[in-house]
Amino acid sequence: MNDKPLPEKHRDHALTGNWKDHRDCHIKPDWLLIYCKPDDERLQLVRLGSHSELSL
Repeated sequence: MNDKPLPEKHRDHALTGNWKDHRDCHIKPDWLLIYCKPDDERLQLVRLGSHSELSL
């Protein structure tokens, strides 16, 4: 799996609170993908939606 950082425009960052083991990135300005990397081999896509839909 490629561990290169995403381009800056995707604003990839770690989440906190209940989502502390997850990250989010912006697919579009108000369209987010929440994901996690449980190990070096897998990428788990968790949720997709707007800020309001995801309560972020």
